[in-house]
This record gives sequence, C-alpha cells and structure tokens, in this order.
Amino acid sequence: MATRARTQTLVDAVIPGAGLLRDALLVVAFTGLTAVFAQIAIRFPGTTVPITGQTFGALVTGGALGGRRGAASMLLYALLGSFWLPLFAPSGSLLAKETFHFVLPWAGTQRALWDLSSGGYIVGFVLAAYLVGKLAEKGWDRRSRVSLAMVLGNATVYLVGLPWLAFFIASGAVIPGLDKTYYEYIAGSNVLDKTLRGGLYPFIAGDALKLLLASMVLPGAWVLVGRRKKT
Repeated sequence: MATRARTQTLVDAVIPGAGLLRDALLVVAFTGLTAVFAQIAIRFPGTTVPITGQTFGALVTGGALGGRRGAASMLLYALLGSFWLPLFAPSGSLLAKETFHFVLPWAGTQRALWDLSSGGYIVGFVLAAYLVGKLAEKGWDRRSRVSLAMVLGNATVYLVGLPWLAFFIASGAVIPGLDKTYYEYIAGSNVLDKTLRGGLYPFIAGDALKLLLASMVLPGAWVLVGRRKKT
C-alpha cells in the first residue's frame, strides 16, 4: 500500500540537503533560537510563570523543522536547560528587580524541570513542536490553516503546563527565594482558580500576539522562498 509523501518543510526548502549531521545541526540551531527567545521575558504580578518568547520559539521550530526534528530540538532544549546550560527564562528573583528583560545581559536559568513550576510548559513545547511540525509536513504552514495549527500547538503547551502548575500549588511547595508557598502567593479561591489565574489568564493576550506572529512568519518565509526560486 502506497504511503503519502511528506511535504517539504520550510528549512528543507531554504537549506536543501539531507543527512544525520545536517539534521543534528538544525536541531541544535533551533534549540539556540528558542533559548534566545526565552530571554525576552516579562514578570506578571501574582504568578510564578513569566511571559516569555519561548512558546513562539517552540511553534516556529516545529513549523520550520517538521515533527521529529522539531520535537528533538525542544527535547534538547529541555535537557540542556535541566542539567547543563542556563537556557530557560530568567529567574523570578531577577524579574522581581527588572520586570522586563530583553536577551542581554544573558540571564538564563539552569534548573531541573521538576523543580520549576513552569516545567510543564517546557515539556509541552516538545509536544507542541511535534504537532505543529506534523501539520507543517501536511502543508499547513503555508496556507490559511497555519493559524489553526498554531492554536492547536499552543493548547498542547497548556495541556501539560496547567496540571503541572496545579501540582505545585496544591502540594504546599515553597517558592524558592520567598517565604511563601505557591498556594499563598497566587490569588484565587481554590487550586483550580489559582491555576487559571497563575498559568492561563495572564498569558492570553501575549499568546494571541505570539500566535499571530508565528502565523505570519511561516507563510511569509514561504513567499520569500517562492520568489527566490523564480529569480
């Protein structure tokens, strides 16, 4: 039985070629790109999860690389940030001083995911990159359905991130650097209310902007690729 051929992804059109080494370099490059976007961070009062460019990086990574390479890039990001390099968003203590941080000076966090209340969102990046990447392989990244692909990818991030944050709130864990638990720090009447206030509501506007940008970047890049091929 014949199988449907995979549609060419954006990065394959821009950088033609094949091979394990090439794919590995692309995976590493987009890991670095996401790390840079993580350094665009805004502290929002009443939550331990900062507003960052990480989600944008994860969605674009999936759309550009495809499912497997996109997920591999986000998995590498999660592993490097957990064990070896300061790649995650700036710490809460830094944002308490700055409110807004833009890339430099580099202020990334290196900390195991299971110690971060935002760790679930990072795990969600892996799944979101895979989902958006698989949809991109079907051609969704160059059509009107790109917006739907981005919405589905973003929802996947919350699918993991919100229950993860809820666990930290319900467990009575103390926020590092503060003499308060997550339950005490985040406003709300119960765990569910606090989870939504601390992990969803503050990010809706920012997510809408990131989704809009991601939905413009991929089709826009395909337009440029088409023009280059015609010249």
